[in-house]
Amino acid sequence: MSNTVMSDNHTDQQMSALEETRTSLCDQFAYVSGSDSAVAQCYLAENEWDMERALNSFFEAHMDSVFDVEEAEENKDVSGNNKRKEVHSSDPADSSGTKKKFKVDCIDLTAEEPSCSSGVNPPESKIESAVPESNAEDRKLSFISWNVDGLDTLSLAERARGLCSYLVLYTPDVVFLQELIPSYIQYLKKRAVSYMFVEGERMTSVLRQGSCVGVIYRFMKFCVIKGSDDGYFTAIMLKKSRVKLLESEIIGYPTTQMLRNLLVAQVNFSGQKLYLMTSHLESCKNQSEERMKQLRVVFQKMTEAPEDATVIFAGDTNLRDSEVVKVGGLPPGVCDVWEQLGKQEHCRYTWDTKANSNKTVPYICRCRFDRIFLRSAKTGPRVTPDHMVLVGMEKLDCGRYTSDHWGIYCTFKT
Repeated sequence: MSNTVMSDNHTDQQMSALEETRTSLCDQFAYVSGSDSAVAQCYLAENEWDMERALNSFFEAHMDSVFDVEEAEENKDVSGNNKRKEVHSSDPADSSGTKKKFKVDCIDLTAEEPSCSSGVNPPESKIESAVPESNAEDRKLSFISWNVDGLDTLSLAERARGLCSYLVLYTPDVVFLQELIPSYIQYLKKRAVSYMFVEGERMTSVLRQGSCVGVIYRFMKFCVIKGSDDGYFTAIMLKKSRVKLLESEIIGYPTTQMLRNLLVAQVNFSGQKLYLMTSHLESCKNQSEERMKQLRVVFQKMTEAPEDATVIFAGDTNLRDSEVVKVGGLPPGVCDVWEQLGKQEHCRYTWDTKANSNKTVPYICRCRFDRIFLRSAKTGPRVTPDHMVLVGMEKLDCGRYTSDHWGIYCTFKT
């Protein structure tokens, strides 16, 4: 009798512990996903209470549904006519940073799907120039670098369309993107058909909570899944008519806790050899040491490139100025393009909670997280910085910005 009572007590304790564990998992899932306990329990139970699998399943379904809804709304418009959109932006040709109003005939990037046939290049771009190019401008290399905050699902489809509108307006030769998700890049591929996409390794989340300058970041540790459709990643877009891809590689950071990496594309632009690099360096203030290690890798790869090649790095570095000083400053021959162009205030802060309301935070934080580094070729033609301006500083119809980061539009003389 005594043994039976002890056995029952042990079973009750086990059940209580299991219930407590699962309740905790539901709470964590609901917090990360922004859902409720009922949704959490459903996804966790379907995935045998494996948090990573459950989160991946949830976000895959949710991301797809975000863009599926927009596709359905687009299909309601049977006219197929181009829509006129008004975009307020800084003039690419105006180095003063003065705001100008562009009313441009932007091609509706959602009006129809691009068609491709085997062995035939897609029709030259649904993304056409909204600003006439002179011969001098045509010789310049232009690019946009942007952390698009793909993990924020609120108004994601409209924000993706916002990005496309800026591609229409600026028609950059190269686009460096960080924090992409699979459905976002598929959306871009359908519309930006004049661009080739070079993708980094895709990362999937393992739950671990951490803080970054007062903001709770919910995806803090990652495991790489090559060729999968999970997680988020970086990418480089190359305009097919202007930039030829020679080869690409992904360089891992040996001690990263978030499995971040460096994406490198070797390209040819107007007969010049370029090494294009992007990365999303380790996030959060308390990851300063790791971020500086990664910065050293970036600088090493930039200086090791062939002397006849120009090297351009652009991405979300999460850097504080003191960290650049601690690694010994910029290597010989490498410049910070913002500094090279005179440290203009109008394009200083790329993550600015004073001006950007996408993140609801009870404080003001203004940081120059997104940076561009240049190492000009030591032999042959030289590439020099020409102009820089922030983009994405106009609210969309949904009342939000394209991202919580401003994008950087930059041109170089070649």
